[in-house]
Amino acid sequence: MTKFRTFVALGLILMLLSATACGCLGGGNGGKTQVQTTTTTTTLGQELSDLQKAHESGAIDDKQYEKAKKELLKKYNAD
Repeated sequence: MTKFRTFVALGLILMLLSATACGCLGGGNGGKTQVQTTTTTTTLGQELSDLQKAHESGAIDDKQYEKAKKELLKKYNAD
């Protein structure tokens, strides 16, 4: 689920960047580009919970679950 949220957020950011770069938003503004970004913050606990639900529902197998869990723990320990 978290990967889906991240994918959606990145997609929205890319669409916004594309629209502002071509001047589609704001009717063109003399070559000045304004960029807005949206940051979604999740906790390690929430991401682990989402991962566990995906595993329990059969969306991911044991190997995928262990790999993703290891990557999450590494990500949060690096911060």
